[in-house]
Amino acid sequence: MKTIAVSSFKGGTAKTSTTLHLGAALTRYHDARVLLIDFDAQANLTAGLGFDPDEFDSLSPVLQGTKSIEEVIQTTGEPGLDLIPADTWLERIEVSGPLAGDRYSHERLKRILQNLTYDYILIDTPPSLCWLTESALIAADHTLISATPEFYSIKGLERLSQFIDSISERHPLDVLGVALSFWNPRGKNNPAFIDLIERTFPGKLFETKIRRDIAVSEAGIYGKPVFETNPTCRAAEDYLALTEEILTKLGVPALV
Repeated sequence: MKTIAVSSFKGGTAKTSTTLHLGAALTRYHDARVLLIDFDAQANLTAGLGFDPDEFDSLSPVLQGTKSIEEVIQTTGEPGLDLIPADTWLERIEVSGPLAGDRYSHERLKRILQNLTYDYILIDTPPSLCWLTESALIAADHTLISATPEFYSIKGLERLSQFIDSISERHPLDVLGVALSFWNPRGKNNPAFIDLIERTFPGKLFETKIRRDIAVSEAGIYGKPVFETNPTCRAAEDYLALTEEILTKLGVPALV
């Protein structure tokens, strides 16, 4: 089982779309069993798969010790793809209940996930360097970093790099790569952005870039991945190529 935390220092980097479509591509085209964990109180991943965050439990009661993880896992419309939804209770969970007095509370998620039997667990983290993000990175074997070719997104990578380095000193954590979304191949500042990424995360920029595509937003309206709603769109093509590139980095043979 491989656990990947998808992270970003700021919002608007297509972090959630990347998580959703990586999971959907792994199940649909690579015959994998995948668990998606929405660990962001905004619950965009939950909504993006057609679930109402107000109707389902998140990891909150599991982290508090009142439910088992099996009780909060939901099946999705994608065969082989399961989801643990998010809710607003996640936002300040570390200061409530038994977590408030546990100095090692950020290691609890790792223990909770270790007995699951999925091929992949993908964790969608909040766009900030908070307790939830730290817990997800500690629980993960790898982190996939989402960014966009804009100044604040790229500059945020420097702080994220420092945060990841501090965690990897205590827990094994590999930076799988940096995925760029909303890519415009003709962007005049592309070389400067790519240079900064290479200096911050040397050799980690994925060759595949996710081009801007309204089909992703349209798919979200229906609570489905673009592979279902518009399988020939450029976003579907890019997400599938990114998935294959990720599998290559993980040393997993591609099936397509």
